Amino acid sequence: MYDRSFNLTQIEIQILQLVAEGMDNVEIAKTLFISRHTVKAHLTSAYRKLNATNRANAVYVAMKQQYIN
Repeated sequence: MYDRSFNLTQIEIQILQLVAEGMDNVEIAKTLFISRHTVKAHLTSAYRKLNATNRANAVYVAMKQQYIN
């Protein structure tokens, strides 16, 4: 099970999964029917919660904590 201390929201997890699948912010926005600015805001929040500095680091931590696969 994953470490709930990160308190990622479902949308943050969903976006991180799409990042892990290789999507950029525009593709994620189109897939989820939200703006690219909203995608960026959720990613920024996820980075902060995961203590990540970039997309790759955030995906790595999220995978390690079993939020995404």
